[in-house]
Amino acid sequence: MRRASRWLTAIALGLLGAPLPGAAQDWETLSASRREGQVRAFDVRVRYGVGRFQVRPAESGVLYDVRLRYDKDNFDPVVDYDDGRLEVGTDARGRNVNVKEDDGEMILQLSRDVPTELVLEFGAVRANLDLGGLTLTELDLQTGASESTVDFSAPNRGRIRTAEMQVGAADFTARNLGNLNADRLDFSAGVGEVVLDFGGAWERDMQVDLSMGLGSLELHIPEGIGVRLTKDSFLTSLDASGLVKDGDDWYSRNWDAADRRLSIDIDAAFGSIRVVQTR
Repeated sequence: MRRASRWLTAIALGLLGAPLPGAAQDWETLSASRREGQVRAFDVRVRYGVGRFQVRPAESGVLYDVRLRYDKDNFDPVVDYDDGRLEVGTDARGRNVNVKEDDGEMILQLSRDVPTELVLEFGAVRANLDLGGLTLTELDLQTGASESTVDFSAPNRGRIRTAEMQVGAADFTARNLGNLNADRLDFSAGVGEVVLDFGGAWERDMQVDLSMGLGSLELHIPEGIGVRLTKDSFLTSLDASGLVKDGDDWYSRNWDAADRRLSIDIDAAFGSIRVVQTR
């Protein structure tokens, strides 16, 4: 059985800028933006430790627009752009950071049109990410002790070979993964409640490799998508009503005839898995 180990890294991310008791904060706001110009490829690296975090598409012609609200006594803002590469977020000044979880905030808007490699690392945050309608060619998302929602509200205009998501001790929901336009999704989770919704406009088949430590997992799959599910687990229950067991695999009845297919390999330790077919 494959071991769900990468989630330990994601849990560690929750310590990035983790809040500790302390004195009052002195808040400042920073805003920065840039037009697309002649940029043909965009490399975005986000590192944000604590607070509220939003990502959404920018207005036409805008490469990026970022707004940071931060405690200047405990954090340094980071907005570093050079030749198509953006690094953005906050750096904690040492380990004795004292910030309430909901006080800091980052709102990041990204170009819809420029092909983008997006790396997101965030810790003890409340994240609300709408990545729909962007032109993503790479996605690497890592969370710590967060409450996160990721929505691909419109089809991705680029193609991703392998998207990666690593979730630590978190409640995590991903919506409309059928709009991701990815050949493969590698997903790992540590402890928490995870909902993966595969709605959307499917352009190609998808392979999902999913590992989970302790918690509950819900898979929401549209009825028209053919599903094959393989479970390698220890003390994990499976509710897969609507799927038919054949050997070590479970199949939807339309697997052979479906125009688009979703193959899911699950490696889980403790918890529950529920498959929900949606209209």
